[in-house]
Amino acid sequence: MSLNLWHGGAQVDNGLAKQVAVVRKHRPDIVGLQETSGHAARDLAAELGWHHYQSGGSIGVISRFPITEHVGSTSAAAGVRLDLGGGRKLELWSAHLGYHPYGPYDACFDRMDLERILAREERSGRVPQARELATRLAGAVDRADEVPVLLVGDFNSPSHLDWTAATRDRHCGYGPVDWPTTRILADAGFQDSFREIHPDPARVPGETWSPVYPFHDGSTGRVEPQDRIDYVTYAGGALTPLRSAAVVDGRPRPVPDHRGNRWPTDHAAVLTEFALGG
Repeated sequence: MSLNLWHGGAQVDNGLAKQVAVVRKHRPDIVGLQETSGHAARDLAAELGWHHYQSGGSIGVISRFPITEHVGSTSAAAGVRLDLGGGRKLELWSAHLGYHPYGPYDACFDRMDLERILAREERSGRVPQARELATRLAGAVDRADEVPVLLVGDFNSPSHLDWTAATRDRHCGYGPVDWPTTRILADAGFQDSFREIHPDPARVPGETWSPVYPFHDGSTGRVEPQDRIDYVTYAGGALTPLRSAAVVDGRPRPVPDHRGNRWPTDHAAVLTEFALGG
């Protein structure tokens, strides 16, 4: 599972208890976390009796399986090695990439031409962060048939697999758009588990932003572009995705009436079940 915790759970009442409820209901084995506020991975793991890695900032990982080492960090991500038992290892990286400027706003609110949108993407924080990740994880991808690699997180970017000619009407008349963040990571060897299971973005959009922002100000303002910006990607022949879904529990009330929501975040989670071969 990839799960953005929305300021560590502080945006909803009893945030930690609601995070625990999400994990217990959906029963992931490993969760890559973003927006942990430097503590939420540790707190959530303590409640569950799980293993954890907590960065000093946004990134965390919780796992039923032992986390044997922190294998490295980039400016927007951190990776851990997990012991799955029986001699099997797994490397998982959780990432939280830059959010400004946000491409769908450039398109839907400001009606920029595609050349300018992509130029601003290039200048955004997330594109150099994606390149840094691709470079940092090149060796792990090369070895992924021996130790599979998961790269999950909030990329703050739509996917080049989603903005197509067939989905033009869903995306303010734009499409296709070769969004560079997801393209860089795909070219680096990471496969998009959700889109492998649901190859038609017109039929199954899988939107993760945002269950509490139907409009730009929550309940008011311009219609908010809805997009798939959270991902579970992988490398390695031993991993085969079986099922994948964007997950939201209940019917969250939009901002500013969100504090009582059962769902503790402003993103949908992404949950993929893999078969592990080898």
